[in-house]
Amino acid sequence: MKRSFDLSRRDFLKAGALAGGGLVVAFTLPSARRAAMAHEAVAAEPSAFAPNAFLRIGSDDRITVLLAHSEMGQGIWTGLAMLIAEELDADWAKIAVEHAPADAAYARVGSTRQMTGGSSSTRTEFERYRKAGAAARHLLLEAASLRLGVPVAELRTEPGKVVHGASKIPYGDLADDAGKLPVPDAETLALKDPKDWIYLGRPMRRLDSAEKITGRAVFGMDIQFEGLLTAVVARAPNFGGRVVSFDASAARAVKGVRDVFQVPSGVAVVADHYWAAKTGRDALRIQWAPGPRPDLDSGALRKEFSDLASTPGAVAAEAGNAIAELAGSERVIEAEYSVPYLAHAPMEPLNCTVKITAGRCDLWTGTQYQTADQQAAAAILGLEPEQVFIHTPFLGGGFGRRASTTSDFVTEAVWVAQAAQAPVKTVWSREDDIRGGYYRSAFVHKARVAIDASGTPTAWHHAIVGQSIATGTALESRMVHDGVDATSVEGVADAPYLSRVPHRRVELHSPRTGVPVLWWRSVGHSHNAFVMESLIDELAHAAGRDPVEYRRALLQGYPRHLRVLDTVAEKFGWTAAPEQGRGRGVAVHESFGSFVAQAAEVSVQDGRIKVHRVVCAIDCGPVVNPSGVSAQMESGIVFGLSAALHSRLTFKDGRVQESNFHDYAVLRMHEMPAVEVHILQSAEPIGGVGEPGTPPIAPAVANAVFALTGVRLRDLPLRLSAA
Repeated sequence: MKRSFDLSRRDFLKAGALAGGGLVVAFTLPSARRAAMAHEAVAAEPSAFAPNAFLRIGSDDRITVLLAHSEMGQGIWTGLAMLIAEELDADWAKIAVEHAPADAAYARVGSTRQMTGGSSSTRTEFERYRKAGAAARHLLLEAASLRLGVPVAELRTEPGKVVHGASKIPYGDLADDAGKLPVPDAETLALKDPKDWIYLGRPMRRLDSAEKITGRAVFGMDIQFEGLLTAVVARAPNFGGRVVSFDASAARAVKGVRDVFQVPSGVAVVADHYWAAKTGRDALRIQWAPGPRPDLDSGALRKEFSDLASTPGAVAAEAGNAIAELAGSERVIEAEYSVPYLAHAPMEPLNCTVKITAGRCDLWTGTQYQTADQQAAAAILGLEPEQVFIHTPFLGGGFGRRASTTSDFVTEAVWVAQAAQAPVKTVWSREDDIRGGYYRSAFVHKARVAIDASGTPTAWHHAIVGQSIATGTALESRMVHDGVDATSVEGVADAPYLSRVPHRRVELHSPRTGVPVLWWRSVGHSHNAFVMESLIDELAHAAGRDPVEYRRALLQGYPRHLRVLDTVAEKFGWTAAPEQGRGRGVAVHESFGSFVAQAAEVSVQDGRIKVHRVVCAIDCGPVVNPSGVSAQMESGIVFGLSAALHSRLTFKDGRVQESNFHDYAVLRMHEMPAVEVHILQSAEPIGGVGEPGTPPIAPAVANAVFALTGVRLRDLPLRLSAA
C-alpha cells in the first residue's frame, strides 16, 4: 500500500510546472502518464488541489471524487464517495463524482487491471479510498497549521472546513497551499474508528439519482458530437460463421447511408443516423459460411452435457473415497439438475463511440473492463495503450457483459471507425445484444449423496458440466488449474455442507460448444447455489426433518451462515403455519465475501408459480450505505427471479431463437413480490453486495414449490406445466 502514496520530488516539480495556476500532487500514476494527468486535472478545474489520483479539491470548495470503477447501477457513485468524504471530513453537499480515465493508477487493488466486477468495487476500495481522503485531510491541516502558525494538534476539522478556535477556513481556501506539501506515507495515516463515522453506515441518497431522473445523465448511447456517424453490423447468424460474399447495392441506396464494408465481425453499414444504418443493414444480401456447429440444438446439448456428467471429470475437490462409500450405502439420493444458457440483457444495449486522430484514439463506451479495452484498441491501431483514451459514461446495466474478456464490442467499433476514416458510434439493437453471443453457460449437475439413519450425508459425488469462461482467454493461466475453472465449481467445491462429509468428490467437465460464454451476475454461484440448496432441501425432506433445522445442524461451525439463516427464519415467521395455499422455502449461500439467506412464499395458480414474499438477510461485514445494500439485495432478487421463472436461451439449427423481451422474458412489475431486507452489522471483513443477492432466490422458490406441491423442480426456469 505504501507505494500507492509515494511521489518523487522530480514528479512533484513536473506536475507543478504543468499546473500553472494551481498545483497538483498526483500519486499512484505511472510516470509516463503522471504529468499529463496533472495537467488534465487543472485544465478541468483551475487551481485544483489533487492530493492523489482519487480526488481533487477546487478553490470553490467542490470536492471531486474519481471512480476507479464503473457505475452501472450498483451505487458506487455514492458509496465510494462516502469512503473519501468520511476520512476527509467533507461537506457532503460539495461532493461531485466523475469516472476516472483508463490508467494503471486505477487498477483494482491486488491487480494490474482496471475493471468492475465480482462485487469488488467497495471491497477493494474500502481502505484505499478512505486513505485517499485521510491523506487530503492531513495536507489541509498541515496547510492551515503553516498559515496560522499553530501546531496541527490545535486544529480540527468539521465538514468542509479546518477549525481553530472561532476561525473556520474552508478547504477551498487552503487547496493551493496544501498542493505544495509532500504527500504523506499511507502507512502513517490513521483511519477513523467506526464509532466516529458520520457518513459510513448511514443511509444516503444516491448522488446520481437526480441526473438519472431528470435525464441529464449521459450514457454511452447518448454520446453525440459534430461529425459523428452511426454504424450497425450484420453478424453471422450462427456462432463462428463468416462472410463469403455480400451485395451492398440496396443498402447503399438507402438515404443517409455513407458506406458499407466488411469488418472481422461481419458487414458494417455506416450512416448519418441509426435508422438509416439499420435500414441499410436490413437491405444487405450476405452469403454466410456456417460456423463449426451449424446443427447446434438445445436438446442435443442437454443430452451431451448429461452424458458427460456420467463420465470421470477433472477433480475439483476430494476427500475420502466417495465412489466406494456410495457403492456400499443403503440410502442414496440421486438427482440431476440443469440450467439454461442466459443472456445479460442490460437495459442499455451495447454501443461504443470511436474517434481516431493522429497518434490518438478516443473511446466513449460503458465498459466494465477499461484495461483490456484500452489494450485491445491500441493493438488494432498500432498505438501504445497510453494513446487510447477511454471516457466512461454511466452504464445502463452490465451484469458482466461489458467486461468482455475479448473486448468484442469495443474492438468491433474500432475496426469500423478505422475503416470509415471518421468518428463512428457502433450500436447494437436489443436483438443484436441477445443473439450476439457471450452468455452464461448452460450447466448440468449430477449428484449422488449417501445419508445415514439420521439423514446426515456420509458420501457425496457431484459432477458439473458446463463451459469455462476462462478457457481460451488471457485469463486461463490464472483461473484454470488442472482442468478446473474455479468459477464453474465455486459454491460447490467449497460449500460448507461438503466440508462435513467425510467422503466427497466434485468433478468438472468443461466442453467446448462454440457458444461464446462470459461471467453473468454471480457467475458460478448463479447455478451452483440453486443446485446445492435444492439438494440440501431434498436431503432434509428425505430425512423427515425441517429444512431450517436440517441446515442448522449441518452448518455448525459456520456462524455467519447460521446468523443470516436464523435471522431470516425469525423475520419470516418460519415456525408459524403457512397460509392456506401457500408454500415456503429457504436457502442460504456465501458468495463474494458476503452471507445471504432468503425465504420465499409462493402459490401456484393455473400451473404458474407466483412469488408473494421474500425475506432476505445479509452479513456483508462493515456497511457503507445501508440504502445501497438494500437496493442491491432487491435488485439481485429481481434478477434471480427472472432466471428462476422465465429467462432462457434456446438453440435450433445453430441459431439463438430468442430476440427481445417478448420471448426472452424477465420479471414484470406485477410479478414483483414484497421484499424485506435485514442487514446484519458485523466487524468481519467487508464483502460485496452487487451479486450475492441473486444466488439464493431460485432455490428458495423451488423449495417453496416443493413444500406446496410435492413436486421437485430440478430445471430452470421452473415449470410446473406447459404454461
